[in-house]
Amino acid sequence: MRERSFTLVSLLLVALLSFSNLCYCDDQTILYESFDEPFDGRWVVSEKAEYQGVWKHEKSEGHDDYGLLVSEKAKKYGIVKELDVDEPLNLNEGTVVLQYEARFQEGLECGGAYLKYLRPQEAGWVPQGFDNDSPYSIMFGPDKCGATNKVHFILKHKNPKSGEFVEHHLKFPPSVPFDKLSHVYTAILKPDNEVRILVDGEEKKKGNLLSSEDFEPPLIPSKTIPDPEDKKPEDWDERAKIPDPNAVKPDDWDEDAPMEIEDEEAEKPQGWLDDEPEEVEDPEASKPEDWDDEEDGEWEAPKVSNPKCEAAPGCGEWKRPMKRNPAYKGKWSSPLIDNPAYKGIWKPRDIPNPDYFELERPNLEPIAAIGIEIWTMQDGILFDNILIAKDEKVAETYRQSTWKPKFDVEKEKQKAEDEAAGEADGLKSYQKKLFDLLYKVADISFLSAYKSKIMELIEKAETQPNLTIGVLISVVVVFLSLFLKLIFGGAKAKVEKKKPEAAAETSTSEAKTEEKEETVPAPRKRQTRRES
Repeated sequence: MRERSFTLVSLLLVALLSFSNLCYCDDQTILYESFDEPFDGRWVVSEKAEYQGVWKHEKSEGHDDYGLLVSEKAKKYGIVKELDVDEPLNLNEGTVVLQYEARFQEGLECGGAYLKYLRPQEAGWVPQGFDNDSPYSIMFGPDKCGATNKVHFILKHKNPKSGEFVEHHLKFPPSVPFDKLSHVYTAILKPDNEVRILVDGEEKKKGNLLSSEDFEPPLIPSKTIPDPEDKKPEDWDERAKIPDPNAVKPDDWDEDAPMEIEDEEAEKPQGWLDDEPEEVEDPEASKPEDWDDEEDGEWEAPKVSNPKCEAAPGCGEWKRPMKRNPAYKGKWSSPLIDNPAYKGIWKPRDIPNPDYFELERPNLEPIAAIGIEIWTMQDGILFDNILIAKDEKVAETYRQSTWKPKFDVEKEKQKAEDEAAGEADGLKSYQKKLFDLLYKVADISFLSAYKSKIMELIEKAETQPNLTIGVLISVVVVFLSLFLKLIFGGAKAKVEKKKPEAAAETSTSEAKTEEKEETVPAPRKRQTRRES
């Protein structure tokens, strides 16, 4: 009897704990859209004329799980869902977590898959008229086209002085995963102004909402600005070097001496055929049957290389070769010396910024709806499990229960397909893994200044797979260069200074020798027809 009572109490406790956890999640979940049911009636498709893309309620490939599908290529798409809450969500209080899944089932070459978190309709929009100008507070999600490859995080913040809404972009955001698997994107906003971007639950970027190092333009403007009324003085000299006014051209400097002269020591090679032309008429050529002398002119056989010249050192009139003129110095110019009047590069003085303000916390507008407003060249983009919550643990729970099982199945299937593809497709599998690695390298923080260049190289390799090895070498070279620079601090070798006059002589003569030498053009072949 005691055992039965103990079992009953245990079951009640488990049920109570499960119920309390469910209530906890419900209390912390502002919105959750699983797309298990058709979206009609819950989502509103934009009725604007330019948004012709058709949304579909479809299963994710290989799963029984449904999502919101972009079904057509090269279309604009617009759709909105209002939050089912009494009051718009305040982004300025507590933690806010934004999360959703996106899968590029046909890959992603050019298109976006980001969400917009929209302000209340009092800001001047309606769901049926949702478009690119509909006011939002946050834009978040992947975007890839050309040199652009990033997971956007953009704040639209109202300047308290000017009253204007300004877009503030997260600097050096993470790259979009390079595959056709399901991925989950998470943005976490904390009360201490911290923002974190996660891809598949892994932190890819951390920043501060008020830091100028993390957002462009910064939310807090600079305290000072260049004075727009300040003008550069007329006598301000920005030339660091000037020609030496005391320098005199040497007496033996001949500016008229040619760069090249005939080699007087050269002799005509024995066997040179002076009377043989370099080209002769092709003996095998014949006049085309449809050639009309009246319309096409007198026909002439095309020219070919003279076979007699192939065995001889040369044909035609022999001329002495040219050689460099030892007396050539080029045009003389005064050597450069330090400018005694040099004042540096002028810039206007700084004055207090009239639009400067201070913030302890961003004053973001509340959100009342979510919208997807994209233009894409790809179809097969699937959105799923859209979540807005007040706790990171809720987002983690959804990732583990909804995204992770799908991702594991897709990854295993991809692995099996790659193995089954054999040697023919082995390079593709290798390239895909390499691109994944390169995108991770591009996200390394101390490479941020070179990210655009690395991304450009990766983009070229994606469109031209035969460049993969070359791109890998290029990225490794960049990485090693930076590594060596960090170790050695970019020390410069000391160079012995030359005398001004000697330096001038050398520089001017060398500059001339670098000019393109005149070359005798190759003999032109005769036209096969003449103008009548």
